[in-house]
Amino acid sequence: MIIEEIMKTAVATLGLNNTIADAVKLMDQNKIRHIPIVNSEHQLLGMVSDRDIRDASPSIFHRNEQSDDMQQPLSKIMKTSVITGHPLDFAEEVAAIFYEHHISCLPIIKDQTLVGIVTETDLLRTLVELTGAHQPGSQIEVKVPNKAGMLCDIAEVIRQRKANIQSVLVYPDKKDEQSKILVIRVQTMNVISLVKDLNEAGHNVLWPNLPELKL
Repeated sequence: MIIEEIMKTAVATLGLNNTIADAVKLMDQNKIRHIPIVNSEHQLLGMVSDRDIRDASPSIFHRNEQSDDMQQPLSKIMKTSVITGHPLDFAEEVAAIFYEHHISCLPIIKDQTLVGIVTETDLLRTLVELTGAHQPGSQIEVKVPNKAGMLCDIAEVIRQRKANIQSVLVYPDKKDEQSKILVIRVQTMNVISLVKDLNEAGHNVLWPNLPELKL
């Protein structure tokens, strides 16, 4: 899945001369935590987050004394070193950027113009949809040798049961470098027969752990 499919294209923005008070109002109105700062050609100049706003806002104990602070231009508090993405970037690549750089928002740029924005909430929603976790189903975890063809063998057992595969995830077995774990979500609530078939086919089902079905 590419970012173009999940990014928000209706992006609330402000300019260099807008004030901190303008940003507070826009965040409250749109229930957002990040505002791209753009020029008249909609090119990205910087970003302002709710954290930047909190750092610049006067203390509740001195708000009347420092009321002028809220009228300062956003150019004084915005971050200009901004990591950006492209509409054709893959969602998993963007997720890695979020993870590596500890960010929660990514402006999306095409032809030097801001065309969208992706937040950690967008990525979480995408992960849920990709894994099928929002749909009724069951999860099966199978430990397999780290070699070609294992997913095909597992899928054949599931096909024979006429069960529908919703998603497949693969991750390394931290305890055994020669193995990997297949996490398969199937569209059925009763997986006992399926687990039995997998065991009979010689596969090591880790979850659900049904000792009575082990050979």
